[in-house]
Amino acid sequence: MSAKSPSGALVQLPSSSSLSTSASSSSSSSSSSVRRGRPFRLRSTFPSCLSRALLTIKAESALMKKPSSGRALKCELEQMEHAFLDIDEEDPSQDEWTFKAKDNAEAVLESLNNLRKEGSFCDVIIRAVDRDFPIHKCVVSAVSNYFKAMFSSNLCESNQDTVTINGIHPNILEELLDYAYTSEVKITKNNVQNLLAASNLLEILPVRDACCQYLDKHMDENNSLGIQSFAEMHACRDLQLKARLYSLKMFPEIVACEEFLSVGQSQLIELISSDDLECEREEDVFQAVLKWLEFHPESREPEFHRVLAHVRLPLLSPYFLLDHVDHLPIIQQSKECLRLVEEAKMFHILPDRRSLCNLDRTRPRIKSGLIQSIVCVGGEDDKVVLRSVESWDPSSNSWKQLSCLPFAVSKHGLVVSGSNQMYMAGGEYPDGSASKSLWRFDPILNVWQELAPMLTARSELGLVLLDGYIYAVGGWEGTSRLDSVERYEIDANQWNYVAPMKLAVTSPAVVPHNGSIYVCGGAILEDGDGIDMVQRFNSKVGAWEELTPMLIPRSGSVACVVNGTIYVLGGWHASTENTNKVEKYDETKNSWSFVCPMHERRYRPGVAVLDGHIYAMGGEEGWDKYHDTVEKYYPAKDSWETVAHMPSSRSWLSSASLKVKADCLVDTS
Repeated sequence: MSAKSPSGALVQLPSSSSLSTSASSSSSSSSSSVRRGRPFRLRSTFPSCLSRALLTIKAESALMKKPSSGRALKCELEQMEHAFLDIDEEDPSQDEWTFKAKDNAEAVLESLNNLRKEGSFCDVIIRAVDRDFPIHKCVVSAVSNYFKAMFSSNLCESNQDTVTINGIHPNILEELLDYAYTSEVKITKNNVQNLLAASNLLEILPVRDACCQYLDKHMDENNSLGIQSFAEMHACRDLQLKARLYSLKMFPEIVACEEFLSVGQSQLIELISSDDLECEREEDVFQAVLKWLEFHPESREPEFHRVLAHVRLPLLSPYFLLDHVDHLPIIQQSKECLRLVEEAKMFHILPDRRSLCNLDRTRPRIKSGLIQSIVCVGGEDDKVVLRSVESWDPSSNSWKQLSCLPFAVSKHGLVVSGSNQMYMAGGEYPDGSASKSLWRFDPILNVWQELAPMLTARSELGLVLLDGYIYAVGGWEGTSRLDSVERYEIDANQWNYVAPMKLAVTSPAVVPHNGSIYVCGGAILEDGDGIDMVQRFNSKVGAWEELTPMLIPRSGSVACVVNGTIYVLGGWHASTENTNKVEKYDETKNSWSFVCPMHERRYRPGVAVLDGHIYAMGGEEGWDKYHDTVEKYYPAKDSWETVAHMPSSRSWLSSASLKVKADCLVDTS
């Protein structure tokens, strides 16, 4: 059996032989259970004395057939009494006894059905096409909100002798009217869709829900997409969700079925855009949409770029991208498709600028086993310096433990490369000395590896990754502030000095953007007061320049880039206090402006960017007061929201977005 979904796809159900087998077995077990579950209730038919007499006769007969022990006889008599007489909780020997007939409802319904068949007391005729059905208004109104509204309101149908129902086949209407009088309806592969549609229209919800259960139990790779469309058309949300989840789970098998070729564009986009799509390789997703395109190329080519935008092209192998995607006519002839392929190429060519790519197309699917998380490393509270490394998954708001640092450290720098490797440099040990160490964390193996140390020990430094190099900027070497800057070459595992800053600072907010390094604020005096100075290093010419200063002086602030805009958050505001103020920099105008402030004042918080949002984590409110909250900034709405709490309060931590392997994580709860 098949029926068209809104997208033109057919809802295919299994063969009639398999259905008839299951239906007959279901019917058999159902009828037998009904016979077992409906014991004969004598009390509503016979006087109590006659019932007792019949029970006594049965007991004596049982004793004559088979001798029983006293206990067994007692149990047998009790079972006979409850099963045969179905005794009420109230005792009829009391002065006042409320009698309740157990089968009265069924008996009344059966009598009403007989009256309907006889045509007695019917007060309206329901007409479908060329068939008339005399019924009782009160009966159908009791099971259908549709009829209840029709007959109890001022609608013209409420006073008509004959009411015509359009859009429902007479046989289906007959089955639903029978259900109103019998509480039974037979659902098969041949009538389930029409029955669901009609019961949904007439608001006979138990039948609609039963049809949904039937479709759910008969769902497979050949019909899940059609069932999803059909369920959406009739607002059956639970069935729609189940069908969608089934399609996501069985995607490779569904692609091999004929129904996939007929799926509509919007439903295909919904399917392939989901993080929950279970597919071993993104190459298989591309091949699937290409197969869909080739089924009706004339009608689908003009809008194919909208589908291709939801294939995660940057996650394709660069060799597959070059050999099997780039040369296709549909790619070469469409500007939109070419732009998507070029974005994927840039993802591979410039790995350290991957954050500039569309985040939806670079996010790993859940099946990959990688989780896009925010990692918090080290830091300190009012008692200890920490060596913990924790991963937070914003989608589930869960914290997990990664492999700890080799030593406790705070006031360090942290960056993540385009190849998803995390680097930590410098910092301050618990004894107050500065570190020159450089360590790399592999999130697949969950291990830390020591690399070549910096040329100068640095705490309170700025650390950035720019065009394949790691830069360590300024900081404190134990006795003085530093203006020196050194650069680490990842492939050579080697550090070299580059041009120093114009002014030595500690605790600056440092961020890379468009081939340059921005150093915002920092401390220059012993009391830690901040400055509003902004220094920019042009990596192409190796020189520093001074830009328009920030709106307020800051030290201990943090910076990040979202959608091409630099944001500076929190910090120590001169000699006054820690601040919650946030400002952004417009590179084209060389100007700063305030945006919505954070909820909390934060000195030396962690900051990370994920899916186009800023996350500020921890930080210090004032002396000996540390935050454990996580705030999320929405650039489009210019608003902050507190979204989580860290496992422990801290400041001087470092944070970064990182893809981590799910099986490396240990629950911190």
